[in-house]
Amino acid sequence: MSQVTTYLGPAMTRAMPSQGAARWLAQLALLAAAVALMTLAAKTKMQIGPVPITLQTLVLPLIAATYGSRLGAAAMIAYLAAGLAGAPVFTNTPPAAPGPGYFLGPTGGYLLMYPVAAFIIGWIAERKAGRNLAILFAAMLAGDALIFAGGVVWLAFFAILSSGSPGMGLVKAWTVGAAPFLFADLVKQALAAGLVVGTGWISRKS
Repeated sequence: MSQVTTYLGPAMTRAMPSQGAARWLAQLALLAAAVALMTLAAKTKMQIGPVPITLQTLVLPLIAATYGSRLGAAAMIAYLAAGLAGAPVFTNTPPAAPGPGYFLGPTGGYLLMYPVAAFIIGWIAERKAGRNLAILFAAMLAGDALIFAGGVVWLAFFAILSSGSPGMGLVKAWTVGAAPFLFADLVKQALAAGLVVGTGWISRKS
C-alpha cells in the first residue's frame, strides 16, 4: 500500500487541540497574542509623513502564515476591533484618539486591508505550495500589495487629513504613502517568508 503524505499547513493550526473548549481557549489565546504583537509592531515606528514606517508589515505575514487563513484573518479583525473599541493599539494612538474616528485618518485604508491580506497569505500557507519559499514570498508580496492599494486609494480620495480636507490626490498619495516603503517592505516580506519556511513553521507529516 502506498504511503499518503498529508500537508498539515501552518504550525499554530496543527498545534491546537482538535475540538472542544480547549480548542476555543487556544484560539482565544492566539488571537490575544496576535493583537499584542501587532500593537507592539505598530508602536515600533519611524514617522516620515502621514504614514509611518512600522514593523506591522513584517509581523502580519508571520502571523498569517503560522495561523492560516481563517485564524489569521480573525486575528487581524480582532486587532482592528480592539482599536475600534477604543484600545490604543494603533500606531498614532496616542496622540490621536482611538475609536471609529481613527479609521477616517490617513492610515484607515491600510488597516482595513489587513484581514484580506492575512487571509490570502494564510490560504497559501495551508497548502503544499506554501512550503516553497518563492511561492510563499510571492503570496506575502501579494498581501502587502493589497495593503498598499487600499491605503493609497484611501489616502488619495477619502482620508480626513490634518487640514480637514478629504484626500490628497493619487499622485501625492503614492509619493508619501507607498513609494518610500517599497524597498523596506520587500525586505520584510523576504525575511518573513524565510523565517516561516526556514524554521519549519509550515511542515508536513506522513
